[in-house]
Amino acid sequence: MRSRLVLAALTLFTVPFASIAQGADAGRDLAGSCSACHNITGHAVTGMPAIAGRSRENLLRTLKDFKEGKRPATVMQQLAKGYTDAQLELIAAYFAAQK
Repeated sequence: MRSRLVLAALTLFTVPFASIAQGADAGRDLAGSCSACHNITGHAVTGMPAIAGRSRENLLRTLKDFKEGKRPATVMQQLAKGYTDAQLELIAAYFAAQK
């Protein structure tokens, strides 16, 4: 039982860092949680705003505003709180690079 707890703890702490270490793919991997509303390409089909091609700075500021509760939202505040600032930067860079 104890070995399972240790393995679970290691998984929780290493998976996010492994994603960051992957470079360009890390942004895409992290953006996967955005795909339900914004599509993985950033071209939303559900009535949500399209975010593909917006500036990295604009996307990052928006994500940080959600995370800090400065921007009203239904679920974005909760989602943004689950990411570190470094992860938000990767997500913003990924969607900014989409055409």
